Amino acid sequence: MPSTERSGRPRDPEVDRRVEAAALAVFARQGWAGFSIEAVAREAGVGKASVYLRWRSKEELLTDAVAHAFAPIAEIDTGRVRDDLLALAELLLDLYEGRHGLAARRMTVESEVTPGIAERWRDVRAAQVAAARRIVRRAVERGELPADAPVTLVIDTLCGAAMLRPVAVPERLRGRAAAARSRYAHDLVDFVLAAARAASSSATRQESPA
Repeated sequence: MPSTERSGRPRDPEVDRRVEAAALAVFARQGWAGFSIEAVAREAGVGKASVYLRWRSKEELLTDAVAHAFAPIAEIDTGRVRDDLLALAELLLDLYEGRHGLAARRMTVESEVTPGIAERWRDVRAAQVAAARRIVRRAVERGELPADAPVTLVIDTLCGAAMLRPVAVPERLRGRAAAARSRYAHDLVDFVLAAARAASSSATRQESPA
């Protein structure tokens, strides 16, 4: 998802995809210290000029590559809160546990301490959080969740669990990835929704006159 279009001949979307995938692979293996345009070009099987045609710097390339992986969050809107949260949970679990999981997890840490990345990633992360929070707000508007549903807790619990799971699951169990992730996503969403409704009900009981 390059930030700026360049002039000249039309770009090949397949090259964009290969370069972004290569950027994630290099970053996953070597972190920011080993990340370079040259390394990404070698991984993608393209010339450096093809990369620079699309991205002006390695900071821009990495941020765009990771942001592209998270971009589908903004498209989630099935019309039902459970299905929306399930789509969000499955997307995040696939990202953090799947093929590019190490790159996604590295970004949460290295973006905080890397000049040139921190500023760019702050905007991407804010957009992701806003899109996720809209899922809960739409549910409130449709009457699927109470008006005082704890939006922040719902999103923090779901997203935090998705990020933590790859670290918490023992290595011997990681081979059961797809089926285990799907079951976990369903259980997580049901837990979060039940907790949100229970929290609202508890608050209402406490406020009711004796």
